[in-house]
Parts: sequence; C-alpha cells; structure tokens
Amino acid sequence: MQRRLFLGASAATLLPLAAPAVFAQGGSKLTPLKFTLDFRINGQTAPFFLAHSKGYYRDEGLDVTIDTGAGSVASITRIASGVYQMGLGDISSLVEFNAQNPGTPMVQAVYQYYNRAPFVIIGRKDRGVTTDFKSLAGKKVAAAAVESTRRAWPMVARKQGMRSDAFQWQTTDFSARDNVMVRGDVDAATYFHDSAISLFARMKPEELSVLKYADAGVNLYGNAILASSNLIAQNPRLVAAFLRATNRAIVETFANPAPSIAALRQREPILDERMELERWGVTAQYVGAADTRSHGLGDINKLTLELQVDEVVEVFGLKVKPASDAIFNTSMLPLRSERTPLKT
Repeated sequence: MQRRLFLGASAATLLPLAAPAVFAQGGSKLTPLKFTLDFRINGQTAPFFLAHSKGYYRDEGLDVTIDTGAGSVASITRIASGVYQMGLGDISSLVEFNAQNPGTPMVQAVYQYYNRAPFVIIGRKDRGVTTDFKSLAGKKVAAAAVESTRRAWPMVARKQGMRSDAFQWQTTDFSARDNVMVRGDVDAATYFHDSAISLFARMKPEELSVLKYADAGVNLYGNAILASSNLIAQNPRLVAAFLRATNRAIVETFANPAPSIAALRQREPILDERMELERWGVTAQYVGAADTRSHGLGDINKLTLELQVDEVVEVFGLKVKPASDAIFNTSMLPLRSERTPLKT
C-alpha cells in the first residue's frame, strides 16, 4: 500500500510543483541543474562524480548538484514534482507511474544506465537456498517496502512456474538488510547485485547463493537517467549536455575505474576504495550488458522495452498501457561513436 500511494500520486497533485524552470542561455554563466541519485553515494554511480570532479559538467555549461536518493522508485516523484530536474530511477516503476498518470508524461528516461536490471535475491546456503529459485519456497525473504526488486518478483515467479506468494516477505529497511542476513533472522534478501558488496564483506561468498533475475529469463531494463518532460520540452540541449558529460565519464570509468572511485571518495571520504572498486566491477556487468555491443551505452532495444511494458502492465494489473515512446526518449543521446564501453 505504501508504494501504491507513493507512485499513485496524481498529475493534479504534482503539476503545481512542476512549474517550468528557466535556464540560462549563452554567455559564461553556468546553468544550475539538480540531479537525484537512486540511493546512497557509492561505486554504483562513481561516473557521475568523475564527471563532476573533472569539470565535465562545467565544460558543458552546467552547475550540477548531485544528491543522495531514497530508492530507485522515489526518484520518479522527485522529478515529477519539479524538485529535481533529472535523476536515476527504475524503468518498470516509470511504466507504472505513467500508467497511473495518463496523458503527456511528466518524466521520461533519456539514457539507459543499467542495461539490465541488477535484481537478485541472495540466500543463505545453510538455510537450503540454492541457485534454483524454487529453493525459496517456504522461506523468509527480507526486502524494503518500496523497492523495485521486490516489485519485480512476480515476473520471476511466472517465468519459473511458481506462485508469487511462494515465500514470506519480511519488510526490512535498506540499512538493516545486511544485519538480518548475517544474524540469520531471514533466509534470503533482495538486493541490487552491486549493493550486496557490503554483505559479501561480512559473509563468505561460498556461504551464499546469488539468484539473478536475468538468469530466470526476466530481461528488464533497470535504472535509467530520467528527466522532467518540462525540461526536455524547454531545453533539450541542456539534457543533451548533461548526457554528453556523464557518458564521457562512464566510458572513462570502464577504461579505468580508479579515478572515478577517487572522485567518489572526495565526496564521501569514509568509503573504502577496495570495496567500491569491487562494487563498480559488478555494476559494470549490468551497465555494459551484451546489448550495448550493438547499440552502445545508454540506448535501448525498442522491442525489449515494449515487452517490458507489456509485462509490467500485466503483472501489476495496470489499466493503461503507456507507449514505449512515452517512456523513453532517445533523441538527446550522445553520438553512437561516443558510447562504446572501452575496457583496459
């Protein structure tokens, strides 16, 4: 219910806050832009901090503020409300939001960050959890109340021929998830795969089973860079400028992640360099998934997105099916030649 109320905010509720923003044009004055992350600051989003630290946003005439997020779902309403112009948010949740607020979309995806959603359930082997999803039957699984991995579970259940209520959910705050796993209060927990690095630091990998949604045949796009439709309509060049700077940093991070982690630690000195490098190594598998070899970073396969829209509408029981073009706007992507994930 909490998430339904959260994503179910009506257009009428949000529009008064989404007044058109006026951005500077020309001259040397930098244009302010507020960007919300999906979660806390860590190696998952290191390229954004490289772009900030190395002045790539300033080179594009932007004064970018990067704030922590409250989950990949919350970013959508933050942008729709006009509090932020851009951010990272979940594609499936964007489909749901647009279905619940039909008409001209208030938020669109403009750059696909996670080319595949890094959704996983991680289970304790000593509780009988294996890499077979059916081993979760009858178990207790921790997940946050408002969380995209939890919401996508029925899609996996359908693919696996399981009931969506095959196990018991235990609602747990993000910050407590590792603790309940380590203590054994639950048998398994949902994670973004790269978010689980903190758990791997506390439990031996051989003690855990990682069940990837992608391995179950659930091909979902994950978090994307989102932009308010007002901003896209009024100043598409600003959006394109942000994407150029960010894409430049993403490509460089693939080639050598160390400078990006160093930039990240300028913002959060408490972060452990080795752990965040390890985290980026997992993130990179999803950002640079196989599809990017054909269409490059940031882009999508339209058929894959359409199939995702169909599945979200059916599984979530939505009354309106948004058009894929209303979900994703590719017109501001950098050139294809600039979107190749180079690796050393």
